[in-house]
Amino acid sequence: MKPPYEITQTILNIYGQINEALGFCKSLLLIKPEPRLRKENRIKTIYSSLAIEGNTLDIEQVTALIDNFPVVGPQKDILEVKNAITAYENLPFYDPHSLQDFLKAHAVFMQGLVRHPGYFRTSQVGILKGTEVAHIAPSHTMVPDLMHDLFDYIEHDADLGIIKSCVFHYEMEFIHPFEDGNGRMGRFWQTRLLMTHNPIFEFVPIEKMIKDHQEEYYKVLAQSDSSGSSTVFIEFMLDTINTSLRETIQATKAINIDYEKRATNALSTLQGWFDRKAYMKVCKNISSATASRDLKQLLAEHRIEASGSGRMTKYRKVDG
Repeated sequence: MKPPYEITQTILNIYGQINEALGFCKSLLLIKPEPRLRKENRIKTIYSSLAIEGNTLDIEQVTALIDNFPVVGPQKDILEVKNAITAYENLPFYDPHSLQDFLKAHAVFMQGLVRHPGYFRTSQVGILKGTEVAHIAPSHTMVPDLMHDLFDYIEHDADLGIIKSCVFHYEMEFIHPFEDGNGRMGRFWQTRLLMTHNPIFEFVPIEKMIKDHQEEYYKVLAQSDSSGSSTVFIEFMLDTINTSLRETIQATKAINIDYEKRATNALSTLQGWFDRKAYMKVCKNISSATASRDLKQLLAEHRIEASGSGRMTKYRKVDG
């Protein structure tokens, strides 16, 4: 059965803005941000998603763990971060439509933290906000069927994929299929679903924007529970995705200013046919990935032409 929600004008408007932003990505030849920006955004993602769940490590400690440096802190919090690092490293390899892969990801996140990582809960749960019960999840006996139905909806429903990723996020939180780790899994799997629409989403720190608006995040979850429809949550999440995506593009544009300086200098220096290695020699201190992206962009701008393929590719400036 299809989860209940409406496609409002607000949803359509924000969806259009997201597609516009993805168009900017295409014009920038942006499939992945620069390595430095990828790392920064991954740190923000892991830190923010776990901070929402009460992890006490700060962003510098998370960075140290990503860089394989020891940190001092609660062992549970350190293990949470280490598990999350592994999960996000494996993110591209999970099948977004596979319930089994979803359970495998939970096992990675929660290894050593709960009794049965990677398995659905076997008891009734309620979610407390302070001293009040904010949400009573469906019976544990219903969880397997509800999750199978949710994955069936994701794979087969004709609605827009970005919108379905928001629906999945809400419905998974409502079902609350695990003993613990539901929040981080909802955010994590929405990112995996978004990546099927565009690979850039692997490195868009949507979780940071959620953390920055955490009170509103819980508010729209509660409103959707009360109304029996995820519409307001979809609107919130689409706006969050749009803002996060545009911030990533702006950061990339700042880096691309350096591209124009590099490219102009290289084309004024290099004579005749040259290869990527020669380009890197002129543009000191750039990675081979950056050089490849520069050359791809110069080709797209028709400022250079190419001959050969693979490692044997040669380039030269186009006259005029």
